[in-house]
Amino acid sequence: MKKVILVSLSFVVAFAYTSCSRKVTRIDPSEQVDISGRWNNTDSRLVAEDMTSKVLGANWLTDHMSAKGGQRPVVIVGFVDNKSHEHIDAETFVKDVENSFITTQKVRLVQGGKKREELRAEKADQQTNASSSSMKKFGLEQGADFILQGSINSIVDSHKRKKVTYYQVNLELTNIQTNEVVWIGEKKIAKYIKN
Repeated sequence: MKKVILVSLSFVVAFAYTSCSRKVTRIDPSEQVDISGRWNNTDSRLVAEDMTSKVLGANWLTDHMSAKGGQRPVVIVGFVDNKSHEHIDAETFVKDVENSFITTQKVRLVQGGKKREELRAEKADQQTNASSSSMKKFGLEQGADFILQGSINSIVDSHKRKKVTYYQVNLELTNIQTNEVVWIGEKKIAKYIKN
């Protein structure tokens, strides 16, 4: 009887171990993998690349460069609001957009938000703690000409075991001096999930 219990117990332990074990495999971050059907890194990267290509191909850029003697505009990427039904870290999307801007070298990018405040705090600290020859001065920041802002929205349509999620990313580029909206773009993604 003890033998049967020990064999049964070892079988249960072995089964529990194999059923609970997990294997993790490294993959290329640019590889498209869609496990949950929710917004993911591929969506963020593809939308950022598409929107950046569209904004940099629009007339506002050539108009600015013509008016400023070929000088590249200075852009700040502002707040992108997540209005979707999911928890989406919009910061990842913003970083993808900023990366695309820098890669193209068609605009100059300046810091905004919390990072700008951190830079200003460092300058303030240097006023009392750094040597006069290495201290960075206030009032010499590069002012932005344009700000890019937007939102991520979603609509879910589902019935029984089928679901379609529509994502729409809207971005607007605004001239900071005049408040004129110089470009509006959108990108839509639809994901069909069948269980």
